[in-house]
Amino acid sequence: MKLLSLETTGGESAGALLPNGEVLALSAAAQPDSLEAWLPRRLIEILQGGEDGLRVVRAIVDRVSGDPGTLQALRARGAVLPLADVRLLAPVSSPSLLLAAGLAYKSHLAEMANTPTPAHPTAFIKLPASINRPNAPIPVPPDASEHIDFEGELAVIFGRRCHRVSASEALRYVAGYTVCNDVSARDWVQQVWQAKAPWEARLTWEVNIMGKSFPGFTPLGPVMTTADEVGDPHALTLETRLNGKTVQRAPTSDMIFPLGEVIAYFSRWYTFQPGDVLSTGTPAGVGVGRKPPLFMKPGDVIEVEISKIGTLRNTIGGH
Repeated sequence: MKLLSLETTGGESAGALLPNGEVLALSAAAQPDSLEAWLPRRLIEILQGGEDGLRVVRAIVDRVSGDPGTLQALRARGAVLPLADVRLLAPVSSPSLLLAAGLAYKSHLAEMANTPTPAHPTAFIKLPASINRPNAPIPVPPDASEHIDFEGELAVIFGRRCHRVSASEALRYVAGYTVCNDVSARDWVQQVWQAKAPWEARLTWEVNIMGKSFPGFTPLGPVMTTADEVGDPHALTLETRLNGKTVQRAPTSDMIFPLGEVIAYFSRWYTFQPGDVLSTGTPAGVGVGRKPPLFMKPGDVIEVEISKIGTLRNTIGGH
């Protein structure tokens, strides 16, 4: 299934992308006096219901898709709409934890001055307030406007509480996957590379990481494709396009560490809750790794497409 969050007159509401390409508002389609009536309004709340919540959603989608009469009646009520008429939100806009892996693809390490392969997965926390919706402008910070970079990434959305799990079990905690753009203000990265002393490097790296959490710097979407439909997360293709030109293209099999190992490693410290997000790193092609560098500017269109999920599209806004 492809699930999404949309903006309605009642606020954020969970939806599903039907096989015919239309969007179904789930709460409007739920049958009263049945288990479907339990269905919460927001996708993150459905995920908090665990596998039972997703089973209820699947039953609604199957029932509506298989009954032309029901489908037409829901269209008449405005509960089934063309995708073009829907204002999409990030699939989850308020996770308790937004974690972003770094140094995760072999090709990315090679382009970044042959950065050594890390001994274990690495990551940093991004502010949930940096989450942005599909098709929205990405605000440009007035004091960090010249080096805005793109990083197309596959992101995990958790469906179960996940703490201290094994690598062999880790993917069972994944509800689905979405597309992420880990937008980064690179204004401070040269200071990181030029640092001579360990303490100096630490301080400059801290500022560089903060340059990833500006408001709107983490677009997510357009949908969450459930884990059963994605299958092997290492058998996908990621492509980033800037103004229509491909700037990143790689298989997710280029990840240094299998995703199960990544989740297991970070679950030693963090407790992932349903709806939490782990972005899994970016492959080669980022702007700062190019010669000459390639950065985004106001008016640019940036798209990240991942097979089996969809295309996340945003524009670069003004200050």
